[in-house]
Amino acid sequence: MKLKKYLLIGLFLISLDGVFAQEYIDPNQPMVDFKRLHFGFSVGLNTQNLMFTHVDQTQNPEKIYAEVPSYSPGFSVGLVSDLALTRYFNLRFVPSLHFGSKDIRYTTYDNINKVWNSGYEKQELKSNYLMFPLELKYSSLRLNNSRPYLIVGGAAGFDLSRKKGVEELVRLKPLDYYLEVGVGCDLYFPYFKLNPELKLCLGLNNLLDKNRDDLINPESNSPNTYLPEYKYTQALSKVTSRLIVLSFYFE
Repeated sequence: MKLKKYLLIGLFLISLDGVFAQEYIDPNQPMVDFKRLHFGFSVGLNTQNLMFTHVDQTQNPEKIYAEVPSYSPGFSVGLVSDLALTRYFNLRFVPSLHFGSKDIRYTTYDNINKVWNSGYEKQELKSNYLMFPLELKYSSLRLNNSRPYLIVGGAAGFDLSRKKGVEELVRLKPLDYYLEVGVGCDLYFPYFKLNPELKLCLGLNNLLDKNRDDLINPESNSPNTYLPEYKYTQALSKVTSRLIVLSFYFE
């Protein structure tokens, strides 16, 4: 019993030694967070996704179902301007570009025979988002050379890759607004600060463009007669965007 007691005391003293050793480490750039305004840049990766809301198609012989079955990695780059508001709160403006693509797969369900059809249509959407986020950053107390933080904010985004006249089964509007939430950590080095950050961007607009003049049947006398491809647009009532961004900020 005494041996066990001494072992526990020894482990406790070792743990205290580790805590105090961390407490007295000389910090890198101890005054960097007291700067009122500073700048930096970011590089990172992103994945893009779409959320589909389908209309009721129970009366149709076939039901069309849209999905993004897999994720493709994209590249992100941006600039950061950071304004210190208080000891724990910062306001950040982070204009950035997100390059990427997503594949939409359209499968059909036979409402009569109650089976999924084996074939499907596929549409590739390349999106280059120019985004202007304004974020509020809340940081914890600094521990040696690290400082975790949370962010919340909003952003306006514009898809620079959208081109009129391109044949698409479903067309999306270029302008969107996003709600952003994320987590990160400031890592202090002798000559710079590195901030790895993971952020989720939730699109708020309905991006589905139902004004498809390009799909109006030119051979029909009726003004509202569309080509067969319009059924993919009719099958949807709402499309919203999602982005997951892993960024590395250098400040």
